[in-house]
Amino acid sequence: MTSTEPAATRVAPALTTHPGFVRAPVSAATYRGVAQLAVGWIWSLTAGLLAVIGVVTAAALVPALGLGLVLLPPMLALARAFGGVERARVAAQTGVRVPAPERRRPAGGRRGARLWAATTDPAGWRVTAYALLSLLLQSLYLALVVALVAGAVGGGALTARLLMTDGRTWTASAATAALVVLVAVLALWFAAFCAQAGTLTVVRLARALLGPSAAAEAWAAQRAAESEARVAESAAAAAAQRADVLTETRAAALEAADAERRRIERDLHDGAQQRLVALGVAMGTARRAAENDPAAATLALEHAHGEVKETLAELRDLVRGIHPAVLSDRGLDAALSALAARSPVPVRVEASGLDAAGTTAQAAAYFVVAEALTNVAKHAVATRATVRAAVVPVGTGTETGAVLRVEVTDDGHGGAEAAPGGGLAGLRGRVAALDGTFDLTSPADAGTRLTVELPCAS
Repeated sequence: MTSTEPAATRVAPALTTHPGFVRAPVSAATYRGVAQLAVGWIWSLTAGLLAVIGVVTAAALVPALGLGLVLLPPMLALARAFGGVERARVAAQTGVRVPAPERRRPAGGRRGARLWAATTDPAGWRVTAYALLSLLLQSLYLALVVALVAGAVGGGALTARLLMTDGRTWTASAATAALVVLVAVLALWFAAFCAQAGTLTVVRLARALLGPSAAAEAWAAQRAAESEARVAESAAAAAAQRADVLTETRAAALEAADAERRRIERDLHDGAQQRLVALGVAMGTARRAAENDPAAATLALEHAHGEVKETLAELRDLVRGIHPAVLSDRGLDAALSALAARSPVPVRVEASGLDAAGTTAQAAAYFVVAEALTNVAKHAVATRATVRAAVVPVGTGTETGAVLRVEVTDDGHGGAEAAPGGGLAGLRGRVAALDGTFDLTSPADAGTRLTVELPCAS
C-alpha cells in the first residue's frame, strides 16, 4: 500500500493508503469500481468480443487465397472504434484519461501502401488484445465480487437463523453466529478490495494497450526534446546576435557621447571662453579710463555689454544642443514647432499624441529632427520640408506596445548618406542605443525621407 500513482490513489485507495483500506466497504471508489466492472464486462462481452472474433477470423482467413487481407483493415478499424469508446468509458467511470495513439500513416499514396499500413497498424492489434484480456479479467474480478457479496449476504441470513433457535442451543448458536458474522464482514472487505483492484487493473491495462506505446511515447518525448533544443538554440542565437548589436550600439553611443563632449569643449573654448576673455579686457580698459577718459570708458562698457549678450546667446545655443529648455517646459510638439520656425526652409509640422512617449525618446526625436532640418537647409536645396511625429501601436496578440515614429521629408535633390563621422551616423548610433530603428531613403533627384522609430518606454 505504498503506490504513489495518481490513478491508483483515485480508483483504488484500499490498495494505496491505510485509511482507504479501512473504509473500503463504504468507500465511493468501491461502488464506482463495481459499476465499472459491471458496465465494462457487458461492453467487452458484446462489442469487445465481436471485435476480437472479427479480427481473429480475418487473420485466420489470410492463408485462404488472401481473403483475410481484404477483411483485416475493416475489422481492425472496428477494433480501433471499440478502443475509442472504451477510452471514453474508462474516463467517464474512473476519471482517468487515456490518450489516443497516433495512427500509422502510409509511406505512399498507393492503395497497396494504405492497405499495408492499415493491416500492420499496431494500434488495432493492441486494442484486440485489450478487448480479450479485459473481458477475462473483468469476468474474474466481477465473479469474485458477486460471490463474496453473495457469501456475505448468505452469512447474514445464516446468523439470523442461528439466533432464532430455541434456548437450549442459544450459547452454541451465538458463538457460531459471531464467527459467521466475522467471516461475512471479511468477505465484504475482500469484495471491496477486489472491486477496486479490478478497476485499477483495467485502468493500467487500458493505459498499456489503448494508449500510445512505449516506443511512441519515447519518440514523442524525443521530438519534444528536439523541439525544445531548437527553440533553445534559436534563443541562444538571438541572444548572441542581440549581444553583438548591443556591443555595436554601445560603442556607437560612447563614440557619439565622446564627439558631443569634444563639440561642447570646442564651443566653450572657441566661443564663450574667448568672449569672456574679451569681456574681461573691455572691463579692465573701462576701469582704467574711467577717471582720465570717460568717453573711452563708455565705449569699453558698451563693447563689454555687447560681449555679454553674445556670450549669453552662445550659451543658450550650447544648452539647446545639450537639452533644449522648450522640450522640458512645453513638450516635444512645441519643441518641433520651434525647430521649424528657426529653419530657413519652410517646414510643416504634423504631430499628435507625443506625451505618451518617454523623455529619452522625446529628446532623441528632437535631435533627429534638428539634425535632419539642418541637413535640409545646408545640403538638400529643398523648397519645403515636412515633419511628422506620432505615437503608434506595434505588435500583435499579447506582444503589443507603442513606438514614437518620426518622419522628416523634403523635396531636395536627395543623395544623402549616413557617412561615418557625420551627423546622420551619430543619429543612427543614438537611435540604435535606444533599441530604435533608423531608415534613410534618399534617391538622387527624388528628395529624402528619414524615418525613425523609438520605443515609447525609452
